[in-house]
Amino acid sequence: MKYPFGRAQRTTSAIAAVAAAALFLTGCAGGGTGAAGPDAVISVGSLYEPINLSNTAGGGQGVTEALTGNVYEGLFKLTDEGEVENLLAEDVETSTDGLTVTVTLREGVTFHSGKALTSADVQASVEAVTAEDSQSARKSSFSVVDSIETPDEQTVVFHLNDRSISFVYNLSYVWIVNSDATDLMSSEDGTGPYTLDEWKRGSSLSLTRWDDYWGEPATNAGVEFNYFTDATAQNNALQTGKLDLITSVQSPDLLEQFEGNADYTISAGNSTTKEVLAFNDRVEPFSDPLVRKAITSAIDREKLLSAIWGDYGTLIGSMVPPTDPWYEDLTEVNPYDPELAKRQLAEAGYADGFAFTLDTPSYDPHPVVAEFVQSELAKVGITVTINTISADEWYSKVFKERDFEATLQEHVNDRDVVWYGNPDFYWGYNNADVQRWVTEAEQAPDEAAQTELLKEVNRQIAEDAASAWLYLFPQIVVSASDVTGYPVNGLNSQFFAYDIVKG
Repeated sequence: MKYPFGRAQRTTSAIAAVAAAALFLTGCAGGGTGAAGPDAVISVGSLYEPINLSNTAGGGQGVTEALTGNVYEGLFKLTDEGEVENLLAEDVETSTDGLTVTVTLREGVTFHSGKALTSADVQASVEAVTAEDSQSARKSSFSVVDSIETPDEQTVVFHLNDRSISFVYNLSYVWIVNSDATDLMSSEDGTGPYTLDEWKRGSSLSLTRWDDYWGEPATNAGVEFNYFTDATAQNNALQTGKLDLITSVQSPDLLEQFEGNADYTISAGNSTTKEVLAFNDRVEPFSDPLVRKAITSAIDREKLLSAIWGDYGTLIGSMVPPTDPWYEDLTEVNPYDPELAKRQLAEAGYADGFAFTLDTPSYDPHPVVAEFVQSELAKVGITVTINTISADEWYSKVFKERDFEATLQEHVNDRDVVWYGNPDFYWGYNNADVQRWVTEAEQAPDEAAQTELLKEVNRQIAEDAASAWLYLFPQIVVSASDVTGYPVNGLNSQFFAYDIVKG
């Protein structure tokens, strides 16, 4: 639990909430086998349970964390350092005009079902991302694909209708799935070093090392992701030995209990997770950039970040984190200034304020952030009604049906500023210049040209306050001191488990 009013001024209700939350240890299934070395089952704590097990049906952050690289693999891999490496692809060649990308598949790869990987599986996997009913966040990135050719079982040829400087990078997000597999919402058939053992909804998801894996086998016998709805309960589970590590600590208050304790290791990495107050830019009054700017300037984001994270985390003035090549510090474009916010509201025709509903996911940190936003906006005459919803409800109501006025959400992907070039995305931002710059950046002849164009995008969405970017999460992993080999950066929320060693 985090506190919007500062750690030294906690309200009675906030303290009571923490006390109550600590009594409910949700979804802890135990601390693995107790064994060490290659026989160990690593018990992981996470706040992000999958909605389903598909990356094209809105499985959410949790499905990326548990299955990417562990159960499913791509043609390419986005490493923990943000580099792109070959994985299921043995080789890749791009034609001089950039319109043909030829991938040669690695030989000897099989799915967990025993079927050999072929080019037909790659084609089907990419087409699942681009299908009309796909909910993949990267769907629009593949509109550049004109056709896919499979001249033989080991070769995939992508014919593009335009140059795409990010095409290979984008392919690292695509799981290669057995094209004959069914029921992928609750089962799997990937090529990764683990198979799915059991998913106990609302509790845990366990993976087992696959002995027939084509590459280096996992260094542990398996991984169990234990799911929590409360960060305090999750930390208690690590302290009592029911967990081996936590993928992301959610508060400095909760971190204090591990600091200076030789029984635990604290690892601080780079995050790409943005806490975003996303407006539905299609509807009034959020269709007016001046209103969005006023809301942004009415929120003391520095106070919010400090209240939740103390000295951790970063303020950002737009969607781009410092780890992206096109980052610029734009925090002063919409500075904290309540008087400026009042003037902007008056100019937009809302001198007496207005009211709106903020759809808020029920898991940390969103409820406390929502209370802070509600309190700040009340000072400039805006009344916020908080509507707390589950992750499933958020996916259906906000992401899929676009039935919302404003919402809170953490956006975990890196290089995702390009989504503001898609007017069909859930927040509905529609700026012709931004759409053109995103398109031109993707067709850029080199990274320098791409970077300059995406800086233009970054500046424009900040000027328009397309959303309110409240802060960038820190990425802090805490483990028992005898646990090593885990990733520490939060790129795209992936969590490679296969190198984790216990004891």
